[in-house]
Amino acid sequence: MNLEMVMQELEALGKERLKKMYLSNGAREPLFGVATGEMKPIFKKTKLNQPLADQLYATGNYDAMYFAGIIAEPNSMTETDYDRWMDSAYFYMLSDFVVAVTLSEADIAQDVADKWIVSGEDLRMSAGWSCYCWLLGSRPDSEFSESKLTKMLEQVENTIHDAPERTKYSLNNFIYTVATSYLPLHDKAIAAAKAVCPVEVKSDKGKSKFLNAADNIQKTVERGKLGFKRKHVRC
Repeated sequence: MNLEMVMQELEALGKERLKKMYLSNGAREPLFGVATGEMKPIFKKTKLNQPLADQLYATGNYDAMYFAGIIAEPNSMTETDYDRWMDSAYFYMLSDFVVAVTLSEADIAQDVADKWIVSGEDLRMSAGWSCYCWLLGSRPDSEFSESKLTKMLEQVENTIHDAPERTKYSLNNFIYTVATSYLPLHDKAIAAAKAVCPVEVKSDKGKSKFLNAADNIQKTVERGKLGFKRKHVRC
């Protein structure tokens, strides 16, 4: 399949209700409003295809950009490629759920995420922390440095309340993910969650949302899901 064929199939799957929902969450035109689950039949035709993924991502169409993440070949992308994708990730559903997800399956994931975390840019920082969440929730504990994650937890505890609004979500999720998916630091993550909660996130619409990692950790413990690891990060 080529770019034109994929775009035609995506457009045919678009639904006005989903389009409105995506727009309300920060997406912008152009987009079709495609349910992510309905993209799987197209993936069966394209398979993994990095050149096509780059073409789709470059369209600026939200649905095409999302599908690009599904068919991308993470280890064929360089740090420059990931930075280029981040440059076009204009809201969190792209930064955290397309770019960060794709990066999390690459060998260079931690190196790139570390640079994004210190970038000072809200969406880049959010993507960097989100990438670690995807990594911790899918890779063996042995792939991580306990001392490094300890320092990252301390950083979150010291900075979360002053962080940019979108980054607050990812920092809060990092505490939760360390507590539930990286067992060596379970107790330290719980302590961090209790120390920072609740975390206020301000909205453009005037209402604040309060995040509470400690409550969510407790719910996961009660469900017996400690140590949970995903088999696959991407769809």
